[in-house]
Amino acid sequence: MSDSADDGVGGVAPSIGNPRAHTVKVAQVIAETAEATTLVFDIPDDLLGRFAYRPGQFLTLRVPSERTGSVARCYSLCSSPHCDDRLAVTVKRTADGYASNWLCDTLAAGDPITVLEPAGVFGPRDLNADALLCAGGSGITPIMSIVKSMLAVGRGRITLLYANRDRGSAIFGAGLDELARRHPGRLRVLSWLEAERGLPDARAVAALLRPHHRPEWYVCGPVGFTSVVRAAATALRVPPARVHLEEYRSLVENPFETHCAPATSDAPVGASAVLEVDIDGATHLLDWPKTERLLDVLLDKGIDAPYVCRESACGTCVCSVRQGRTRMVHREALLDEEIADGLTLACQTLPESARVHIAFDQ
Repeated sequence: MSDSADDGVGGVAPSIGNPRAHTVKVAQVIAETAEATTLVFDIPDDLLGRFAYRPGQFLTLRVPSERTGSVARCYSLCSSPHCDDRLAVTVKRTADGYASNWLCDTLAAGDPITVLEPAGVFGPRDLNADALLCAGGSGITPIMSIVKSMLAVGRGRITLLYANRDRGSAIFGAGLDELARRHPGRLRVLSWLEAERGLPDARAVAALLRPHHRPEWYVCGPVGFTSVVRAAATALRVPPARVHLEEYRSLVENPFETHCAPATSDAPVGASAVLEVDIDGATHLLDWPKTERLLDVLLDKGIDAPYVCRESACGTCVCSVRQGRTRMVHREALLDEEIADGLTLACQTLPESARVHIAFDQ
């Protein structure tokens, strides 16, 4: 997710209506490079269950702003749930970016910060499988979480392509060198430094990755980098379904400040479906107006449905259609085969049959 420049300066006291928002303390601030800082969080014992996460997921941080109350920014977790005691994210400064510079310059150990629970669908489902990981710049953050997790509990082999401007800008460079030294038969790091080789291009990347291209691909980084990697995958005839991307994009709505609008009451007769929804071990029967998205209906009824971006990108609100027909307005976070298996995004889903059964308890 990207930073933004003109959000004002902060200090406004939070007024958080999102039930998945929690205020935690910063345990440690680590300078990784001249431009990147890792924030380590101290999660209270009573919230550890709410902050369970998978490698590749992200946290959404609330940055105070006098102009808007707050701005929300998403940062991937660089920690591993399998070998790190605390959750951590790495923030790279964006030129003139208010949020990233505030986080890097202002936060210190002991400071409170409000965050949403972990979210996102990026990352391997099977930590034992072989994987090809491609990271550009700060895209190494979720990739580092995946590498550490696979080495800690998996058995597969990992090839990592890591592209940077120069050696000094490589986040976790020393840590990756140490992991490769400790796991010589399982982790291979292919470094691409623009200062030495110029910008990566599809032909050169395809040639570099040709001996390693058969596993699932996991790609994170700036648009230019991911475009080159996707072109390389196409040149190597890798099926698109095997190339998984984590995209950096700005949030249109602020999940800390945005509140769901009440359901419209002037819908015509017959313009609603009967909704049966299973969530958090309970079943609810609701009226679902056919012009309202599923997430809005649930939040309006006080049901604690998971969400972050409300823009089809993060996949946090994924659920399954057990009965009935639905359609999605947008579907960026889901693959064709996942949709064929009945998965849908609550933030984008509208009903198309008279009765629909939805389950969040996957």
